[in-house]
Amino acid sequence: MIEEAPLLEDIADGPPGGRAVWVEARDGVRLRVAHWPADAGRGTILLFPGRTEFIEKYGRAARDLGARGYGTLVIDWRGQGLSDRLTGDTATGHVGSFDDYQADVAGMIGAGKALGAPGPWHLLAHSMGGAIGLRAALKGLPVVSCAFSAPMWGIRLRAALRPLAWSIGWASRHVGLGHRYAPSTGPESYVLTAPFETNDLTRDAQMHRHMRAQLTAHPELSLGGPSLHWLFAALQECRRLHALPSPDLPCLTLLGTDERIVDTGRIEGRMARWPGAQLVRIEGALHEPMMDTPETREALWDRLNHFWQAST
Repeated sequence: MIEEAPLLEDIADGPPGGRAVWVEARDGVRLRVAHWPADAGRGTILLFPGRTEFIEKYGRAARDLGARGYGTLVIDWRGQGLSDRLTGDTATGHVGSFDDYQADVAGMIGAGKALGAPGPWHLLAHSMGGAIGLRAALKGLPVVSCAFSAPMWGIRLRAALRPLAWSIGWASRHVGLGHRYAPSTGPESYVLTAPFETNDLTRDAQMHRHMRAQLTAHPELSLGGPSLHWLFAALQECRRLHALPSPDLPCLTLLGTDERIVDTGRIEGRMARWPGAQLVRIEGALHEPMMDTPETREALWDRLNHFWQAST
C-alpha cells in the first residue's frame, strides 16, 4: 500500500514528473520514496543515499541521469529525511540495527514496482548507502549492476580511537545510553556548520551553497550526529561485510583521492578481490563526487552511463 507524499520541488531542482510516496516497512516504520521517470527508457537507477541525506539532495543527480535516459528511484532511510525519526531527539542519526535498513530496501523495491519504475534496474549507492547496498546485493537485490560512491565499507577512525569507539558503543547499549550522540558530534548539521573552505564533502562552492540552502529552506530535513548505538552498529556491519565475498554483479566504484570520511583501505581491498570490478579514482575529489564540480559530475555521469550500457 502506497500513498502520496510531499516532494519538495522548491529545493530539489530535479527533472519534471517526479512523484513521492509513503510506504510502510515490515516493522511499521513509515518511509518516503521518490521516483523521477525518464523518457528514453534505459532503465532505473536505485539510488541509496548516505547518512544524513534526503531525497531532494539528489534532484540534480536525477536530472543528469534523466538526460542520459535513466529514471531515478531514491529513498529517505529510516531516521532521516521525512521518513520516521527513531528517537525523541529528531536530530539524532539512529538505527536499532543495520539489518533494519534491509526492511527499508524491501519497502523501496515494493514502491518501485508499484510506481512502474522500468527495468533494467541498477544500484548506485553512496557512503552509508554503500554498506546497505552491498548487503542488499548479497541478499539478491534485483539489479543487473552495482556502482558505489565512497562506500562505507569501513569508517575512517584514528587507530588510537578505534578501540574506544567499539567499547563506548558496546557499553552504551547496556546502560541505556545508546541514543546519546557519538563523541565530538551533536544536533547540528555538518552541512550547515562546516565552512566551505574546510568541508569534507565537495570542492564546488556553488554546490555547497545549494546544499545549505536546501536545509535552510526545509530544516525538517536536517540531521545531526550519529547516536552511540548507530556507531556501534555501523562498525559491526562493516566488520561483517568485510568477511563476505562480493556479489556476482558488474561493479564500478568511485573514490575521491582526498577522501577523509570512509576507510579507503577497505574499499581498495574489496575492489582488488572483486572479479572484473573497476575502481575509478577522481583526482582531488572529496567524499561526495556526485556533488563535486560541474566538470567532475559530467565526467562521472558519462563514465557511469558507459558502465551501465555495458552491463545490460
